[in-house]
Amino acid sequence: MYGIILAGGSGSRLWPLSRELYPKQLLSMNGEQSLLQTTCKRLQYFVEDENIISITNVKHFNDVRFQLSQVARGSKILSEPMSKNTAPAIASTLEFINQKMNGDDIVIIVPSDQYITENDNFKSTVDNAVELAQKGYIVTFGIKPAYPETGYGYVKVAGILANGYKVEKFVEKPDVQTAKKYFSDSSYYWNGGIFVAKVSVLLGEFEKHCNDIFQNIKKLDFTKSETIPFGVYEKMSSISIDYALMEKSDKIALVELKSDWNDLGSWQALYNLKEKDFDGNVTEGNVVTNNVKNSLIYSSKKLVAASGLENIILVETEDAVMACNKDNSQDVKVLYDKLQNENMSLRTIHKTVFRPWGYYTCLADGEGYLTKVIGVSPKQKLSIQSHNHRSEHWVVLEGKALVLLDGKEHYLQAGQSIDIPLKAKHSLQNPYDEELKIIEVQKGDYISEDDIIRYEDAYGRV
Repeated sequence: MYGIILAGGSGSRLWPLSRELYPKQLLSMNGEQSLLQTTCKRLQYFVEDENIISITNVKHFNDVRFQLSQVARGSKILSEPMSKNTAPAIASTLEFINQKMNGDDIVIIVPSDQYITENDNFKSTVDNAVELAQKGYIVTFGIKPAYPETGYGYVKVAGILANGYKVEKFVEKPDVQTAKKYFSDSSYYWNGGIFVAKVSVLLGEFEKHCNDIFQNIKKLDFTKSETIPFGVYEKMSSISIDYALMEKSDKIALVELKSDWNDLGSWQALYNLKEKDFDGNVTEGNVVTNNVKNSLIYSSKKLVAASGLENIILVETEDAVMACNKDNSQDVKVLYDKLQNENMSLRTIHKTVFRPWGYYTCLADGEGYLTKVIGVSPKQKLSIQSHNHRSEHWVVLEGKALVLLDGKEHYLQAGQSIDIPLKAKHSLQNPYDEELKIIEVQKGDYISEDDIIRYEDAYGRV
């Protein structure tokens, strides 16, 4: 059996906590591990590590690879050169399995951003789906609606099959009145976005219903390279798997998911997941409330004080504050889309950016300069690199640093500093047991993260 993890989303409805370059699947929402990592561990109940393939956007490739290396040995990662929705991503990964793994076995396709804890019950549902998939069905997982949700698609079932149902139709996200109607009708399920089928059946349905994608994946040659060429991928339709196949195929069946499930696609969904206090509130971080009810209030650092509010979402991060009515939390995407033209940096990156070796926080920036705090975790190190457009000045705040500079080693204590000249080969390293924290001041005619030339890297980014 194979497992495909779709890990390329932007998490726009969870802005400002989720950003384009560090989306929700890379975040820990209710535990120590990220949603991506818990998704992978869930698949490990019935899929061997080497048969798990994740596909992600090229912008997230290094972060996805690092996170999966912590939980799975031998899993594979493909990167799509541009965002094209789920159908091209799934089709390309199916073709990868077809060419590299030489089997017509069952594949399970899962999003990387769902929260499920009852893994035994999930596996039981998968077993039911596999039985139907062996008979030639494409099986989708349906979730019994817990309330009239307008942010999910729905699936209507008709005839009964062994272990499941024949699907009559897929339905788009409804308005409030329609959602209430679906909620009261037992034949409607939430569309869980999880699919189980034979590889050959899925590829056959792509050929039949979405031939432009099918013809383009046949141009991929994974026997020579595991890279998906931009020139091929850009020619594929940007379309979801639901539109491309599920709404057109006559081979769709549904099994009811018997485990817990949370899509975590909005702040409302996150509120539903979290434990509430006596007033129905979810508060995290430095929060003080008075006469607040049925609300989610999140603080990353600053004190957030709220009074006389009800049914709201209020989120504070280092560089943004977002507030909305809880019932309209899906509309956060509208705010996110507005940032496309108005403030791209707040859409794409956090003020604090996490890396495999630790993190950095931007403190101040202006014409020709940038100041950061850099935290390097114990026993970690940054790549050996150089910059063509900027010099750097490092001051150790906490811990001890090993600095490699043009082949020489420098050991620095708290309070000591060092200059990194333009184009010098250098690396900041922490071979010790305590966290290292430094101030970095960049100065140059071009200040950007893409002004990095890597020569050696412990995380495979060369």
